[in-house]
Amino acid sequence: MKPPTRLLVIAGSDSSGGAGIQADLKTAQAFGVYAQTAVTAITVQDTNGVKTVHPVPPEIVAAQISAALNDIGADAIKIGMLGNGAIAAAVADALEGSGIPLVLDTVLLSSSGAPLLDEAGIDILKQRLIRRAALVTPNLPEAEVLTGIYPKSEHRLRNAAMVLKMLGTDHVLFKGGHGEGEVLRDVLWTGGDFIPFEAPRQQTPHTHGTGCTLATAIACGLAQGLDRRAAVTRAHAYVQEAIRTAPGLGQGSGPLNHRTS
Repeated sequence: MKPPTRLLVIAGSDSSGGAGIQADLKTAQAFGVYAQTAVTAITVQDTNGVKTVHPVPPEIVAAQISAALNDIGADAIKIGMLGNGAIAAAVADALEGSGIPLVLDTVLLSSSGAPLLDEAGIDILKQRLIRRAALVTPNLPEAEVLTGIYPKSEHRLRNAAMVLKMLGTDHVLFKGGHGEGEVLRDVLWTGGDFIPFEAPRQQTPHTHGTGCTLATAIACGLAQGLDRRAAVTRAHAYVQEAIRTAPGLGQGSGPLNHRTS
């Protein structure tokens, strides 16, 4: 029997189960991918927001990565919440020279506005991890932090892309969830092309974990041998269905339906 495709997720734990490691595991399961984890932080949160963040010691994060890669191995890696510069540096060190396709979800703020990465960590993203990634997946506010440009128009998006190219990548998915209008528009920049992915904006509060879920779904696609465009196409459709069929849990921004069936 052919062994399953393998994914390593490096991210924080969400006690509500809607985002972070918990969402990553559910997403990987939905795509038939075997996921391992390296937990970077333990968060106390519910659907109303993040209450507390407790970082995991950097050496423990690095040891989790080493244990995963040296035994079961991985066909792709997804990075989510890193928390601080020391953890970000430990992750960059642990992945040095691995050559495994990496999806970097630049988690800087929670959906409720809580900071999830400090300035030192942002510097590590810019100096070491962005150039290492097969795909970077910032939302619009994160793109502004990384580039100094809020890509709300086609012209500004192209300018932000050029700044990211100077940081070492020309493979970026700009996520449009924070945009305005009745149409949600994500834009994949890869191979010099700007490829839009559009869907009707769903009027629902239940969007907790959409960024984590999308990045992990893309990483599953890369692990399974899809190219970037195909991986994003499948992941985009999966997330839209997961939002549409969300179970409506919690008093705030509730989780998605990761099974979608």
